[in-house]
Amino acid sequence: MRFSNLARRILYSLFFVISCSWLQAQENNSNSGYVPEVGQKGKDVVWVPTPTELVDLMLKIAKVTPDDYVVDLGSGDGRTVIAAARLGAQAVGIEYNPDMIALSKRNAEHEGVSKMTEFIEADLYEYDLSGATVITMFLLPEINLKLRPKLLELKPGTRIVSNTFTMGEWEADFEVTSEENWNSWNTALMWIVPADVQGTWELGAYPLAIRQEFQMIYGDYIMGVKEIPVTDGRLSGNDITFKIKGDLYVGKVEGTKMSGTVTNDAGSREWSATKL
Repeated sequence: MRFSNLARRILYSLFFVISCSWLQAQENNSNSGYVPEVGQKGKDVVWVPTPTELVDLMLKIAKVTPDDYVVDLGSGDGRTVIAAARLGAQAVGIEYNPDMIALSKRNAEHEGVSKMTEFIEADLYEYDLSGATVITMFLLPEINLKLRPKLLELKPGTRIVSNTFTMGEWEADFEVTSEENWNSWNTALMWIVPADVQGTWELGAYPLAIRQEFQMIYGDYIMGVKEIPVTDGRLSGNDITFKIKGDLYVGKVEGTKMSGTVTNDAGSREWSATKL
């Protein structure tokens, strides 16, 4: 077969481009090192990355700022940690796979956030979470349940955000869905660790007996032989709201004391209570 000079030059050029592309691909593969596979086995769960748009949504509902310390449990390739660092937060990834740790560090360096991030090879059940203000995760319901007692002991107001999976009967405070990734892994759930208010409080001249189920509170205001039920009770971190005979109590919990404003048709006044 004969080729014109023009055709020959085109073929040579095409061959040169393909050769360069192949060499570049080989170089990239050599430089990239470890490449994880979706579905690969891990210590507690298989690895499935959270879609980027859902990562952003999870951090958005948690209202992550530069004042936050974010801990991602099972951090995988580091995408959630890196996204939090881009928002100015200090962020830590807890990951059991050393290859994932190395990959995450390379990714953070590539994104220019190495100084804002840390990746620790550790067991997520054993890591100290007490310093976190935000915890993110994409685990499994049974793992969430196993972690739940530890999470409930954290400082009130700590935000916990999960991709898709729940905390059993501890209902989420917020649940939102990503529109971009509508077919799978598109739901972000957030819980705010509530203050501990279970017990009896002295409110004015009478005792206020509170029963607590996670962020929901119930109970009775005991005026002698008369017990007035507490309704619409709820906690959001240290913030508390409830009603007694239609009077709306709004306030903050500070250890064994809580105080705020009570409002009714006659106006508003201050209130305070002390735990007995």
